[in-house]
Amino acid sequence: MQINKQDVVAVVLGGPSSEAEISRVTGGAIANALREKGYNAKEVELNPSNLINELRDMNAKVVFNAVHGMYGEDGRLQSILEAAGIPYTGCGVLASAVSMDKSATKRYLQSAGIPTAPCMIINKRDAGDLQTLAEKIISEFGLPVVIKAATQGSSIGVVIPKTAQEVVPALEEAFKYSENVLAEKCIKGKELTISIMEENGEPKPLPVIWIAPHSGAYDFHSKYTKGATDYHCPAPFDEKTTAYIQKIAVETYKLLGLSGVARVDAMLGDEDGVAYVLEANTVPGMTATSLVPKAAAAVGISFPELCEKILLSAK
Repeated sequence: MQINKQDVVAVVLGGPSSEAEISRVTGGAIANALREKGYNAKEVELNPSNLINELRDMNAKVVFNAVHGMYGEDGRLQSILEAAGIPYTGCGVLASAVSMDKSATKRYLQSAGIPTAPCMIINKRDAGDLQTLAEKIISEFGLPVVIKAATQGSSIGVVIPKTAQEVVPALEEAFKYSENVLAEKCIKGKELTISIMEENGEPKPLPVIWIAPHSGAYDFHSKYTKGATDYHCPAPFDEKTTAYIQKIAVETYKLLGLSGVARVDAMLGDEDGVAYVLEANTVPGMTATSLVPKAAAAVGISFPELCEKILLSAK
């Protein structure tokens, strides 16, 4: 969309999510980058019950969605803004809701034949005795196994038990955050992320990033502790492998109906060379050192330029 630089750009951040603090860091970085490009960007803390009144009082012309997790990525913020007729960045209502729910994403991927790790989706009311469930999970997938809440990001509610004794506590932890929990086969391989942005209405993959956490697990600590993870960008794969990984990511982007800038996370299996899609992020982290900006920088797009491109994709 066309945006006059004097118009108010509301960078909505924070809110009631467990990822609110991370969102505030993302939103602050975006607002500063947009101001550097000359835009009238103002940070707005998300108060769902009063957001539209705040936006109207400040005469906001467009919203830059920087809210991670609840509201920002599950379709609720998008619904509020659409009802009010206010343009916003990123994905629409349905794409946001499906992508935020890992169990729904898994079903979409499976139905389309896109490679994804074998899993068991467990609803809390149907879980029954957790010890019996743990034994079933181990029988199905072995150890280690990935246990994760279906509706959280930033690795919140994700545990990778390595022993039988750790599975029940992992399930209990995941159920704290979500009614649905996934038990997923642990794919041995390289953890990858592929950022995708729209160019003239078509999804364009940015360079693949290979994520190599020193601990061996890309958990909350590895994501947000400086120096805990090495990021190889572009990932040192041959041209054929890179093209294959990017193709799978773009297929996922299209399947889920994503728009604007999004990120697809995958594992490249050591044994079979298959790229297994883990999930899609519709509001990826956007500080200058986050994954999407790293990929953009690898093709010469600065952080302020990237934020401007995302802003101009608002609809």
